[in-house]
Amino acid sequence: MRLLLLAIFGGAIGAGARHLVNVTMLAWLGPSFPWATFTVNVVGSLLMGIVVEGLMPFSGASAVAWRTFLATGILGGFTTFSAFSLDVWVLYERGQHLALFLYLALSLILSIGALILGMALVRGLR
Repeated sequence: MRLLLLAIFGGAIGAGARHLVNVTMLAWLGPSFPWATFTVNVVGSLLMGIVVEGLMPFSGASAVAWRTFLATGILGGFTTFSAFSLDVWVLYERGQHLALFLYLALSLILSIGALILGMALVRGLR
């Protein structure tokens, strides 16, 4: 239950930060390009690398709590692309190149396809 609460609290912080980036980027650069999403994906991936590598030397309940709060919570609320980036890198480091290719290709194709399908389903109900 403690880890769930850490993830929830961190997620709220991350979601709030994402909203602030959305508002700021829209005000600064306008709506012509998805600058906010691009920014949170790149910054979130950078921060995920820092968090994961920074916590690597530590183990035990405290390290799990920090990883849950920072990586799953804050960065998960800020951007899920950071977790996707970490998954890709882990597969690369493990030498699982076929799995890496499949994960990349299927994630992009199926996620975009699922978005289109969801939109079509709702449009069909109207």
